[in-house]
Amino acid sequence: MVEKIGKLKKEKNAVILAHFYQPDEIQAIADFVGDSLDLSRKAAACDADIIIFCGVHFMAGSAKILSPDKTVMIPEKSAGCPMADMVTAEDIKALRKEHPDAAVVAYVNSSVEVKAECDICCTSSNAIKIVNSLPNDEIVFVPDKNLGSYVAQFTDKKVILFSGYCPVHDRITLEDVEKARAAYPGVEILVHPECPAEVVAAADFAGSTAQIIDYATASDKKEFIIGTERGVLYPLEKKNPDKKFYMLAENFTCGGMKKTKLSDILECLETSKNEIIIDEEIRKKAEKSLIRMLEVK
Repeated sequence: MVEKIGKLKKEKNAVILAHFYQPDEIQAIADFVGDSLDLSRKAAACDADIIIFCGVHFMAGSAKILSPDKTVMIPEKSAGCPMADMVTAEDIKALRKEHPDAAVVAYVNSSVEVKAECDICCTSSNAIKIVNSLPNDEIVFVPDKNLGSYVAQFTDKKVILFSGYCPVHDRITLEDVEKARAAYPGVEILVHPECPAEVVAAADFAGSTAQIIDYATASDKKEFIIGTERGVLYPLEKKNPDKKFYMLAENFTCGGMKKTKLSDILECLETSKNEIIIDEEIRKKAEKSLIRMLEVK
């Protein structure tokens, strides 16, 4: 199957992108592995005609926003993000009426329609910089209340939080941190800011998936406790074969991210299934919020 995928990929000038949370065998065959926005940037910059985005819907949507002339497909059409589904374009319109002087910042973990209604997007790695770059004194931050509360610690602006959250990260507790400290005394805990505020405060480092990988790789320490989706173990262990990584909690798995199978990728290449189609007017509006983010230095 891997050979067939490789052959068809060359024939059709396709590129395979895989998020860090994808199953190991998917990351192993991908042309690029990374976080959602980095992958969308790579997709826009490459000369492929076809992009197969192994992730969840909002990621493939971002790739299509930035690469409108390319065919973008998602191998498994039911691979969604519960947090992205928690906020709608109508929610953004209502929030604007409630907070007319606020800028609306949307985490990239959101739908194309939400991106089209917000002022600017952000990622978990640049959220603080994005919020502080805006002239507004008030910021409406959607959809992740945990990332929003983390950002609020690093700005003088008033951050108005939405009620969304990542079900996988939000279920982590202080008790999980205490158990990990007891099981692995002296080992640093690295968490994603999608975790609850008290978990982030109790950790040794908080950062995006890519920042967690970079931190562990650059460190001279040999053991780490990882507080994000377990798919990140694959790149961590690949980059650091001499280091050990332990999960902060056993149930750190995103069901949507684990739906992609090699057979789905092969079927995409054979039949062009699950192509991402976006209304051009909405795409152009959504593109503005992503481009604004990319322009922040």
